[in-house]
Amino acid sequence: MDRLLANGTVNAAQSGEGPPLFLFHSLLSDRASFDAIVPELEGSFRTIVPELPGFGRSGAVEGGLVAVADRMAEAVRDAAGGAPAVVLGNGYGGFVALQMAIRHPEVAGKLVLADSGAAFSEPGREAFRNMAKASREKGLEAITDVAMRRLFAPEFQAQHPELMQDRRAAFLRTDPDVFRAACDALAGLDLRAELAAVKVPVLVLVGEHDEATPPPMSHELAAGLPRAELKIIKGCAHVPQLQSPRQFLGALEGFLL
Repeated sequence: MDRLLANGTVNAAQSGEGPPLFLFHSLLSDRASFDAIVPELEGSFRTIVPELPGFGRSGAVEGGLVAVADRMAEAVRDAAGGAPAVVLGNGYGGFVALQMAIRHPEVAGKLVLADSGAAFSEPGREAFRNMAKASREKGLEAITDVAMRRLFAPEFQAQHPELMQDRRAAFLRTDPDVFRAACDALAGLDLRAELAAVKVPVLVLVGEHDEATPPPMSHELAAGLPRAELKIIKGCAHVPQLQSPRQFLGALEGFLL
C-alpha cells in the first residue's frame, strides 16, 4: 500500500505491522532494490519504503542533501507517529539518513548505514563530478554502464541478465536534474566533523567488493560514530540486499529489535 507523507510530498510503500522501519534507497537505484528483503522484514516491522525526494512520485527539493534530509525527517516523523523508528539507508540513502540523524537527532532510535560513509576521497568526488558532467552532456544512457558497475561486479551482472535489465531500466527512470544535484552534493560532502553528534546505535554495513563507496569509507564512518558496529558483507558490492538478500538479513539480526 502506498501512502503520502510530509504534506503529500513523499510517496512511500508501507506493509506489515510492528515498530516502524524505514528503508532509504540508493542514488543509482530505486525503492524496488529492497523488494527481496521486505517480505521478511514486514513480519516483524511496519516497513516503510519511501521514494526519496525527486524519485518516483516524491517531489524534488532544492538545497542539496540538507534539504533532502529535512524532508525525509518530516516524512519519518509523519509515518512513525512518535514511535521509535529504525532507519536503514543504502548508498545515497545512507548519506541522507546520516545527515538526517545529525540535523534531527530525535527522529531515529537506530540507524543502519549500508555502503555509505561520511566523506569521499578525491577520486570518489571526481567520479561524481564526471558522472554529472557526462549525464549533462550526453544523457543518463551514456553512464548506464558506469552506474551498473558501481552497483554490481561484472561477474554478477553476467550471471543475472534479467535483474540487470530491470536495474538499468530503473536507473534510466531517474530524473536527470535530481541525479546531477545528488552527484554535486555527494562530491562536496564531508560529515566527519559531525559524526560525534550521532548518539544512537548505528550498524555500519559494507559489501566487500563495493567500488562506489569502498570499505575504507565504512571503516572511517564506524570509527567516527560513538556507538557503531561494523560488518563486512562477503562477496557483495554496493547493493548487498539485492545481491545476497539472505546474507544481508543475517547481518541485521540482533540489531533491529
